[in-house]
Parts: sequence; structure tokens; C-alpha cells
Amino acid sequence: MEEKSIMKKKLIFPLLAGLLSFASIAAADKAVFAGGCFWCMESDFEKLGGVTDVISGFTGGTLENPTYNGDHSGHYEAVEITYDPEKISYEGLLGHYWINIDPFDARGQFCDKGHSYLSAIFVANETERQLAEQSRKKVVEEFPEQNVVTPILPASTFYPIKGDESYHQDYYKNYPLRYKYYRYSCGRDKRLKAIWEDRDVL
Repeated sequence: MEEKSIMKKKLIFPLLAGLLSFASIAAADKAVFAGGCFWCMESDFEKLGGVTDVISGFTGGTLENPTYNGDHSGHYEAVEITYDPEKISYEGLLGHYWINIDPFDARGQFCDKGHSYLSAIFVANETERQLAEQSRKKVVEEFPEQNVVTPILPASTFYPIKGDESYHQDYYKNYPLRYKYYRYSCGRDKRLKAIWEDRDVL
């Protein structure tokens, strides 16, 4: 009798662990945003409660397997955000996104210029599109005399930075002095304060 009980436990516990793991994966959603330097976007979003992971990479272009030091033409520097929708909503991510970009810069973001540094929201479905459009409309209405250039684009393949270029992941953690110097010299926070006046969310 005791052996049967032990056998049941051996079978049931791994099954329960697997189900819990699957439930955790199923509860996690992803969002993809471009806002200039992905070091900064990674840093800004990893501060949020409910965000479990932020990966730097490229998206939006047709070139397969883009690289940072090689060819990434047509792509945007972007981040893929994994989040728990029970702790933070997609609307919450959008609200945080806007206050961390310059939505009026048609040439890039802050000191970084060129296509890969342009801002954009990548939506995976109609619900995300509607929410993104609503959030964009708020920015347009708040700044009627300025042109909001940040587009809402259909999601495409996201290519994480990897291999020899993996040092770009968690750059702000691994190279804090270099990151702080870059961010300061790029004028990112100064410009954000000028636009958004230190608010926490849109």
C-alpha cells in the first residue's frame, strides 16, 4: 500500500509542476516597442512591476538575422517585453512607452539618428492595435501643435541580439558607467523631462 502511495506521488508531483509551468508560460504576454537605443528601452522597462524580461534586438525589416555591427538595414532597434497581464496591462506598457520616447522626432531618437533609431509600436493583433491607436490619440490631443510621428506597425519577426553581440543584452547592468555616460551625453533624460515633465505614465 505504501509503495503505491509513493508511486502516485512520483507521478503526480512532476505532472503538477509541469501544469504550473505551463500556466505560468500561458499567463505571460509579449509586447514589442522601438524607442531608439535598445539599451535605454531595456533599462526603462525592466523597472516596471509585472515585467519579467526585456530582450534587445531588431524587428520591422525583411533582412533575416540582422546584426548590430553588420547589416540591419530596414530594421528598428527594439525590445521584446515579457509581462504578466495580471500585474500590468498592455495599456500600462503603452503609457510607460510614450513617456520614455520623443514622439515628435522623425529622424531618430535623441542623439541617435537614422532608420534603426526611429520609434514605433509593433502590434500583434487587433486588440493591441486598437489600444495602441487610443494611446497615440491621447498624445496627439495633448500636443495639438506638434506632429506625432511614431507609427503603429504590424508585428514581424523579432531577432534578439545574440552570439558575439550578446553584450548588448542588459548593457545598463553589465556596463553601468559606460551606459550612464552614454545616456547623459545623448541628452535623453533632459529631452524627456522637457516633453513629459517627470510624469510616471501617460
